[in-house]
Amino acid sequence: MKPAFEVAEILEKHWTKVQNLRLNTWQYRTLDALKRCRTASLGGHIDTCDACGHLTLSYNSCRNRHCPKCGGEKREEWITARESELLPVPYFHVVFTLPSELNQVALYEPKILYDILFKVSWEVMEAFSRDPKHLDAQGGMIAILHTWGQNLSLHPHIHCIVPGGGVDKNGHWKYAKNKGKFLYSVKAMAKVFRAKFVAELRKQLVLDQRLYNGLFLKDWVVYAKRPFGNSKAVIEYLGRYTHKIAISNHRIKAIDNETVTFTYKDYKDESKVKLMTLTHEEFIRRFAQHILPKRFVRIRHYGILSSTWKRSKLADLQIKLGLTLVPKVVKVTKINICPCCQKGKMVIIVTFDSRGPPEEYVQLLNLLPSSKA
Repeated sequence: MKPAFEVAEILEKHWTKVQNLRLNTWQYRTLDALKRCRTASLGGHIDTCDACGHLTLSYNSCRNRHCPKCGGEKREEWITARESELLPVPYFHVVFTLPSELNQVALYEPKILYDILFKVSWEVMEAFSRDPKHLDAQGGMIAILHTWGQNLSLHPHIHCIVPGGGVDKNGHWKYAKNKGKFLYSVKAMAKVFRAKFVAELRKQLVLDQRLYNGLFLKDWVVYAKRPFGNSKAVIEYLGRYTHKIAISNHRIKAIDNETVTFTYKDYKDESKVKLMTLTHEEFIRRFAQHILPKRFVRIRHYGILSSTWKRSKLADLQIKLGLTLVPKVVKVTKINICPCCQKGKMVIIVTFDSRGPPEEYVQLLNLLPSSKA
């Protein structure tokens, strides 16, 4: 169902306020793309039904990964690819979170900080899996960066999917001795995470010594959930988290001349759903701080889940674990069925740029343009 309000609507109506927020060039370009998504300014195409001749007009999508209206198709493609790579073993969900003291660094040096977060999170997981006291095997991890909290505040953290075991020196699978609990002590992981992160941060950024000192005055958070029930549960998790953005249009409940109201889960109050109201400027500012640097990779694969390892060794491991290999399904081009006769398929007959469709087609359509991309 189409949402009642959209982020694009806020940007369109209050673009002058965006220009007062002192954002960087990339953030402006991204917000501009979201504002123009599925509007005449991006051009579009006219389709006709090959059975009944029905005409429709559609505007193009911005295809920006931060857009609430785009990304669904890419998410499904990514998830389908992961289905064929799963192992018949338990999987765990681990979260590495940065303390709020680093939020200013995240605002001004996001690429450096987030790269360190990925690097150190994997170093921690690998160190524990390689340790003879724990697993003594090569582990793996899929890591997904999220930078937001439910109220759109800055809250950088990485969600990780970790198999419950690893590959030993002989190439055989070795299950973790966890008795259904997480692989390793999260308290021990948190201490190593903090030490490694601060050491790497010192190498790459010159910051106030008081900040470094303060980072050791509080406990860092590494959170581990219980293992997924089965491979289907892993895929469902991937669907929720991989291509998620800071806020969906469906969460926006009201927009007036001054404010935006949206829903959020208050995790400090038993995850109750509440309403938050912000001024237009504050809403846009919070949204913009979650726009990642250009070409930044926010989903990364490590160890036995890395692309290099999977290309050469994954199939053999799956066979050793008794998994029947199924050929990857070739993607079938989506067919748009005619909304009028429900029989024919829609075929593109005209494409156009921001100047709009040819006049003769406008007269033929004689209807309001659809927002379909």
